[in-house]
Formats: sequence, structure tokens, C-alpha cells
Amino acid sequence: MGAMKSYTIATLGSHSALQILRGARAEGFATLAICTEASASLYRRYPFVDDVLVLPTYQALVERQGDLAGVNAILVPHGSFVAHLGVERTKQVRIPYFGNKQVLDWETDRHAQRVWLERAGLRMPREMRSAAEIDCPVIVKLHGARGGSGYFFARDAAEFVARTASMAPGSFTVQEALIGAPVYLHYFYSLLEERLEFLGADIRYETNVDSLGRLPSENQIGLPIEPSFVVVGNMPLGVRESTLHKVYHLGESVVAVSRLICPPRGLFGAFCLEGIITPDEQFSVFEISARIVAGTNVALPSSPYADLYYGEPMSTGRRIARELRNAIGAGRLADLVE
Repeated sequence: MGAMKSYTIATLGSHSALQILRGARAEGFATLAICTEASASLYRRYPFVDDVLVLPTYQALVERQGDLAGVNAILVPHGSFVAHLGVERTKQVRIPYFGNKQVLDWETDRHAQRVWLERAGLRMPREMRSAAEIDCPVIVKLHGARGGSGYFFARDAAEFVARTASMAPGSFTVQEALIGAPVYLHYFYSLLEERLEFLGADIRYETNVDSLGRLPSENQIGLPIEPSFVVVGNMPLGVRESTLHKVYHLGESVVAVSRLICPPRGLFGAFCLEGIITPDEQFSVFEISARIVAGTNVALPSSPYADLYYGEPMSTGRRIARELRNAIGAGRLADLVE
């Protein structure tokens, strides 16, 4: 692994950075956390973080790329990259970036996402284009990754019109509110092995919708409580083995279409399909996250599904580093970064 020390795995100090950097160290890489002053002390606590680069703001990363080039850095993105940098600024980063930046345009636009997932044949909640189409409770989703804070329910068309009156057209999407079990499926597609791996699943603990269920409905009436979907944590989930073939089919279909819309490489590395399992045991996908998701943090140092492949600790963060290590060893790093 000595050759890996000539490379540094770097990521923003947020989201799943600890998992990414711990996995990188396990695979023999040097590690770097890119932080603001507010979070730097956290990452200095961990012995697997070799260095901390402190920036005045995350947006300053574009101006400080020389610091990263100097340590031969490879950037591993997570959900906070676009949230902090935005799509265009992320594209301006010229340090080797694990993944296909073409996918960002499809991931961050909910309408584009829907085109992608529908072309893959995935079942999705109905989408309403106007108030006249609303004939059931709906969920309104603002564009962009917001950790659950960009959602709200409307019980009918009248409530939808009232709540969106001051919102810019095109800044949100409207979907039927499906009732079922929310499930988040974690995948890794290896471009080197041309293989899809299912690495685990989680459910989110959200405030305050998950606590509202503790109150009987008659006690909720009249309370000035607005349901909130802000994620406060994640819990691991074991998927029924009889449904695993469906799980693989979903992921493989999404990867296949990604090669058509983002040619030639398409989507690779970590990604997550987010959806609802309804009482008829069908999985309806409402979103794709085309990078590592924070829900994988529950699978440290590994998950039961990763163990089926590897028989050794293998978090999603370590799986990313393993792919990069294998690519460097095979002289194929350029296939995985841009």
C-alpha cells in the first residue's frame, strides 16, 4: 500500500467525511479534511485524519485548489458538496474528482431525475403539473439537497395553492403522497469490475413527523404543529431476502440508462435510491442521490450485505477508496476521476 501514500483522499468536513476518510486510511491513502473554522476541531480529534485544510468558507475551495494539488489530492464528493458549493462551482474544481460530473445536472434537477428514473422503468409517485390535477394529498419538494427541510404536505388543491402562492414557478415539484415504509437503498457500481453491489439500506429518523406518531390523533387536533422532515439520524435496515432480486434490478436499470444520458461512463461509485415500499410490496422511487449518502454512516465498519461480498469490514467510504486503490494499481485512475 506504500504507493497509495503518494495520493491524498480529500473531502469536505461534513455529511459522511469521517467514513470516507477512515475508509481511505484503511486502504493506505493519506487523508485531508477540508473545513471551516467551526468544524475543524472535530476532524482534528480523529487519528485517521492526517491534515485539516481550514477555509474561510467552503466556496473558497475553488481559489485554494493549489493546496490540494500540492498533496496530490483526489476529491471524494458527498451530499454537502453541491449544498455548499453549488453545481457550477463544483464543476470549476479541477482537482481529480471521483465520479462523473455530468450526473450532477440530472441529480440536482427533480424533473431531469424523473426523466432518468422513468426511462429506467422504475415505478414513481404520480407527479402533478398544476393544482387542477391534484386529487389526493401531495408532497411538495423544493429543488436541491436540503436534508429533509425542503418538503411539505398539502392535503388538497386548495391548501397547495395557498402554500405555494409566494413560491417561484419551477422551484418545486409536486408528487402524490404515498403511504408506506420509507427505505433508502445503498449501492456501489464498480466501473473497474462492471458490477453492481448492494451495500445496505437505512431508514431516516425525521423530526417531527416520526414523533407525531406517538400522539393519538385526537390529541393532535388543534395543535399548531407543522410536520417537518428534517433528518436527525439514520437507522440500519435489513431488507427481506425475497425482495433482493428487485433491489438489484432497480439499481442495474438506473446505471444502464445513466450511460445513455451521461455517456460514456454514466453513473458509477456510490449512489442511493430513495423510495417507499407500499403494502403491495412494490418499491416506488421518489429520488436518486448519485453519490455516497449519510445513511451509510450506520454501516460502520461494515454492513451485513457488504460482508457477503468481502468477508472483511467494508463501509461505503472504504469501498470508494478500494476502487480508487485498484484503479491506481491498474493504471486506470483517469477512468474514475475528472
